[in-house]
Amino acid sequence: MDAYNYKGRKILILGLGREGGDSLKFFLKNFPENEIGVADKTNQDKLNSQVKELLDKNPRVRAILGENYLAAMKNYDIVVKSPGIPIHLPEIEQACAQGKITSQTEIFFERCPGMIIGVTGTKGKSTTASITYEIIKKAGKKVALLGNIGTPMLSYLDNADRDSIFVCELSAHQLYNLKKSPHFAVLLNIYREHLDYYKDFTEYIRAKSNIAMHQSENDFLIYNSANPEVAAIAAKSFAQKIAFNEYRWDFPDKTNLIGKFNLENAKIGAIIGRAIGIGDDIINAAIEEFNPLDNRLEFAGNFNGIDCYNDSLSTIQESAVAAIEGLGERVQTLIAGGFDRSQPFEKLAGAILSSNIETLVLFPTTGQRIWRQVQEEARGRAAARLEKIKPFFVESMEEAVRLALNNTRRGGICLLSAASASFNGFRDYADRGSQFKNWLRKAATEKND
Repeated sequence: MDAYNYKGRKILILGLGREGGDSLKFFLKNFPENEIGVADKTNQDKLNSQVKELLDKNPRVRAILGENYLAAMKNYDIVVKSPGIPIHLPEIEQACAQGKITSQTEIFFERCPGMIIGVTGTKGKSTTASITYEIIKKAGKKVALLGNIGTPMLSYLDNADRDSIFVCELSAHQLYNLKKSPHFAVLLNIYREHLDYYKDFTEYIRAKSNIAMHQSENDFLIYNSANPEVAAIAAKSFAQKIAFNEYRWDFPDKTNLIGKFNLENAKIGAIIGRAIGIGDDIINAAIEEFNPLDNRLEFAGNFNGIDCYNDSLSTIQESAVAAIEGLGERVQTLIAGGFDRSQPFEKLAGAILSSNIETLVLFPTTGQRIWRQVQEEARGRAAARLEKIKPFFVESMEEAVRLALNNTRRGGICLLSAASASFNGFRDYADRGSQFKNWLRKAATEKND
């Protein structure tokens, strides 16, 4: 049952990216008599093509665009907020207090007639959701992959039925204030992240916990018992619990997945597949065929005898450590650093000192902090090791790639795993990864000319 009675209510779509456009389309189709508005900080000429087309075809929709877009909320009964808009803006907090704020995720969970498999975690959720989807798809079931991975949810409701299965990758932003949890909830890990969005780490944990908070004894929680924050959430859950890190699975002899963490992601897909009746042979066949996603420990190619890996989605130290450990002793060069969210780097510094890395190529602003942390960790216990590490501080990906290729020996590995967000030098992590691959190709071609 809907938390909101939409009939006759004034509805505002707040945020007009891909998800906002999908929400607008949903309300125009299902509530054609309602007064509908849209609001976004961007100007008309910068709206995406889908939204422009919808507005052109529906002149009755009022568009409030530009710097004062949040003021529109006071004129509407229900606000469908996109997850990227900060929750602690004064206008948003006031609307939350008035009970106006909902989200596409909440609407989808309320109205979906099929099974929802929700996947969250600070890191690993895209790979886990994708492997789970591929396993279910290979079994011939009616399944879709939605959510934070890039596919909005509401357009899938029209053709959904009781046999539909939806694998939803869910960010903390999408889970914030969610009042219904999925039938299968996957909670991978919780690390310090997005502290520029939430008041503190406790609030971030609370947002993540909503994936399991509203489950019953008929639901399943698949979780990481080795992560203290996750284990604390699981202890309060009423669901049937499976600790995936304690679960045994016999993987196929050959997979394209690198590192223990990726095999654990695949194991979660196997657990869910088995729980819904898929045979182990189908599950392992899907795992064997699965290729790493772009920007997630992706093999970018061999350039001048150097294996290069793109792990641009690494925005915290834990994911960079996992990449270094997963690739092993051949890692000679690490490209790291980026936007500073005041995250720690002790674990990364320790992993660098314990590895065979000899070259650090470091972006501002966290690059300086990473190097200082390496020096601090080396003091008194690894001074000789520190002497073998050469840092380079760079401003562009072109410079980073050229230095990396010039300072990595043939047969070694060059790894981009930034342990930092990308916003101060790139559009996003995908742009950072794309530039890495493009400059690798260009630099290697020039060297061979």
